Amino acid sequence: MLSAFVTAIRTPDLRRKILFTLGIVVLYRLGAQIPSPGVDFANIQSCVAQATGGDAAGLYSLINLFSGGALLQLSVFAIGVIPYITASIIVQLLTVVIPKFEQLRKEGQSGQAKMTQYTRYLAVALAMLQATGIVALAARGQLLQGCELDIIADTSVFGLLVIVLVMTAGATLLMWFGEQVTERGVGNGMSLLIFAGIAAMIPVEGNNILQSRGGVTFTLVCIAAAAIVTGVVFVEQGQRRIPVQYAKRMVGRRMYGGTSTYLPLKVNQAGVIPVIFASSLLYMPFLVVQLTTGQEEPPAWQRFMTEHLMNPSSPVYIILYFMLIMFFTFFYVSITFNPDDRAEEMKKYGGFIPGIRPGRPTAEYLSFVLNRITLPGSIYLGTIAVLPNVFLNAGSGDVQSIPFGGSAVLIMVVVALDTVRQIESQLMQRNYEGFLK
Repeated sequence: MLSAFVTAIRTPDLRRKILFTLGIVVLYRLGAQIPSPGVDFANIQSCVAQATGGDAAGLYSLINLFSGGALLQLSVFAIGVIPYITASIIVQLLTVVIPKFEQLRKEGQSGQAKMTQYTRYLAVALAMLQATGIVALAARGQLLQGCELDIIADTSVFGLLVIVLVMTAGATLLMWFGEQVTERGVGNGMSLLIFAGIAAMIPVEGNNILQSRGGVTFTLVCIAAAAIVTGVVFVEQGQRRIPVQYAKRMVGRRMYGGTSTYLPLKVNQAGVIPVIFASSLLYMPFLVVQLTTGQEEPPAWQRFMTEHLMNPSSPVYIILYFMLIMFFTFFYVSITFNPDDRAEEMKKYGGFIPGIRPGRPTAEYLSFVLNRITLPGSIYLGTIAVLPNVFLNAGSGDVQSIPFGGSAVLIMVVVALDTVRQIESQLMQRNYEGFLK
């Protein structure tokens, strides 16, 4: 692997892509440390230190994790990439409901570009909405509960508006960063930015566990994280290989076909997207409750959401999180892998599955196999993601150790494997030895 990495660095165009990706990540981490104008940096650092392990930190842990700790510091990139992810969820859901979106999806590259444009507009609107909510909570002293310091120096309408605009611009810039990495770098840009945010939190949270729980607990956490990584890598490499035979055919004076290959169907065909989608949706109840909280007695629906939908250790929260991951797994696989289109492509080029007739029977067979594989894959994703919540419910964990938990490890491993595969495929195009043996 080391020799293959050296080879990748020596390849000029691949080296440029890797350095470009690293440069974007450095800019992202730099912006995550720059406070927004009007924010008292010293006070907010003190408040974050006081809130460690508190209710606010626990409720914001997942969104703060995805932003690499930038949210609770009200930095320029505090909003992170969550608005873009949420916008992607909404647009993909609309493809099933609105016929025009379904038609755009089938138009190929031009239709995809139009849908991407709609996603960007919606992401900017969601970023502004989320930034408004975060700034309102900070101005009312509800962002970091228990802290009596003023984290926003200028609470006038103009001062708060400037912070909202800066955070919205930061989220828009991150969206552009992610698209640039996808087009000109290596790997998926949005996933790599989330990966960088989680990786930046690991040393801090590791030190917190070591200082508060001692060396024995820290060692056990590291062992558990290593076991989760091993299991995730094992499942991520698993796939069902469906044999495909191509018949011989004459094109002009040349003979094509007559070869045997296979169609790989991964156990986790959806990757880490369902976990990110489910996590984004579970953040919405917290934002709604915080924005509608008043001084009077909260209504029953607010109490229910506070006790169950905003409590990571609640059985309702765990079950809902698990079911959302399963739903988004099947939903995302159904969008990205269409058995009818794949069967039509195989028929067009003279391919067939031995024992299965081309056309509709092939599509039904692929759909049957895909559903059987997706079910254990969705259960695996849900189980890995809710492990920290189960430990927290059992009283044996702390939500602050979430970078070592299931969802964070799952995101990091899946993104790392996907990036390595992309680098390997580009090396293979130049007949070089890849990373994965």
